[in-house]
Amino acid sequence: MTIHAFTDGASRGNPGESGIGVILRKSDGIVLHSVCGYIGRTTNNIAEYTALLVCLKAAGDFDCSELIVHSDSELMVRQLNGQYKIRNENLKKYFQQAQTILKTADYRAAFRHVMREQNSEADALANRGIDQKIPLTTDFRIEQE
Repeated sequence: MTIHAFTDGASRGNPGESGIGVILRKSDGIVLHSVCGYIGRTTNNIAEYTALLVCLKAAGDFDCSELIVHSDSELMVRQLNGQYKIRNENLKKYFQQAQTILKTADYRAAFRHVMREQNSEADALANRGIDQKIPLTTDFRIEQE
């Protein structure tokens, strides 16, 4: 099964109060899973990568053969696709954790940049996580940027 994931990290300030939102959908649009959570004070880039890590782990809970991750973070998508080098040492750690998950995953993954308007549901979840201080049950935070 192909899963289309929409991920977003939000930070109010950079760094600031941050949250993540993730939605996993079947190709027919049916929502399989959604997550929102508060991750404390961090940067927007760390929030984006945290959302990605939650997404990659969650996809493994489904009969997924292909995962297509949609994100409005051009930086993260281009780093994942090998178009940009990762200069920030903290982001490298998140990138490496994503690579570790992908090496053992039972699915192929592709990463696509989308405009913010196409990612509004994941954005709303990330902001809900901040507003309601919803604890993220799985902590993928590595260290502050």
